[in-house]
Amino acid sequence: MPEGPEILRACDELAGVLKNQKVRQITFAFDELKGFQSRFRNKNIVSVTARGKAILIGLSNGYTIYSHNQLYGRWIVKPAGIYPETKRQLRMEINVNDYSALLYSASDIEVLNKKELKNHAYLNRLGLELLSPKTTEQVVLERLSEKRFSRRCLMGLLQDQSVLAGMGNYLCCEVLHIVGLHPENRIIDLNMRELKKLAGICLKLTRQSYKTGGITNLLSRAKKLKKQGLEFEDYRFYVYRRAGQDCYQCGNAIIKDSFCGRMGYVCPDCQQ
Repeated sequence: MPEGPEILRACDELAGVLKNQKVRQITFAFDELKGFQSRFRNKNIVSVTARGKAILIGLSNGYTIYSHNQLYGRWIVKPAGIYPETKRQLRMEINVNDYSALLYSASDIEVLNKKELKNHAYLNRLGLELLSPKTTEQVVLERLSEKRFSRRCLMGLLQDQSVLAGMGNYLCCEVLHIVGLHPENRIIDLNMRELKKLAGICLKLTRQSYKTGGITNLLSRAKKLKKQGLEFEDYRFYVYRRAGQDCYQCGNAIIKDSFCGRMGYVCPDCQQ
């Protein structure tokens, strides 16, 4: 599933071609939304924003198009009239003068009025946005230090969107490895030094992934491995999807296992 960094990068690309543009045509695949197609024609797109793993497209008539990519959804921007070769199903198409924004495979698409937007279940339960410029390391520390979270397993806690919005499985695995914590640890098991480091790395690594297009590995190492001819997926991570390969820090084999009901990757030596 795309995580916060991927969603915000997609949002940036969409905003670059859609914001302040007039809708030439919009098409929805779902029957319950088709009635909005004529109502949105010639309306201006006034905002394109990301919230957690959702993208919100605001229109000048007060409506907002909500989409959540879930596991397989993907936005593709193309010059108007050009479609990619893909077996994915097109769920929504927004055409402006020069470009088309195409949403494939996503099944969670809604059109919301102002009241529905304000009361939206997913948006209302979102926690701290790690990619918000207003979020600081101290704010993340205070969030993780809340007593109600103290006995929750880190593997589940860090992926709970009501706690930290935008962090998913790969970011969780990478953060815990860098901090040197086992996924089954709880907040109550950590000392203050570990807790501060956890808060800092959650923030730093999420923003690094956004800036680099998904690289959470040490950037100097990733650059070196890329020069050696490795593919992107083979140099971007510390431990994620590297089961059976050597840990960069200790040389032991990385393992894939279930931790607190969620699949993840760890170094058994660095994360005892």
